[in-house]
Amino acid sequence: MELDQLDRDIIAALVDDARQTYADIGHQVGLSASAVKRRVDRLRETGAITGFSARVSPQALGWTTEAYVELFCQGKTKPSDIALAVTRFPEVVAAATITGEADALLHIRATDVRHVERVIERIAAMAFVVRTKSSIVLSRLVDTPPGAAVPEARNTSATPS
Repeated sequence: MELDQLDRDIIAALVDDARQTYADIGHQVGLSASAVKRRVDRLRETGAITGFSARVSPQALGWTTEAYVELFCQGKTKPSDIALAVTRFPEVVAAATITGEADALLHIRATDVRHVERVIERIAAMAFVVRTKSSIVLSRLVDTPPGAAVPEARNTSATPS
């Protein structure tokens, strides 16, 4: 589905605060509440909006440490096998196959560095894992949710007027 600028603005408003009214969003984007509702319904029907949820601070849940772990697997380990294995770890909050030497990249959240270490040890013990390479996050510099409005300064692809 092709999104126009109004769709993108509505999505950005919802990402900012999904509990605001259609009238509030309409005021921000220059549409009536009913026009916003129609667009949101269409965005949901087409799958552009997949749902609404609360964003919870990982720190509030005790997850104060995060790491990225490169996974190097033996032979031609299937991505589905990697996914099945790592979903057993609640600390693995995201996983993706990647280009480069590693086969996959895992995003881990844990209570502290020792907890991260224990998780990595358990992952490294899986039969198909040859080795891991990890990086602990010191501080998050940018953490923009998908669909959020991009500030002008960061939008480098825009052409000057």
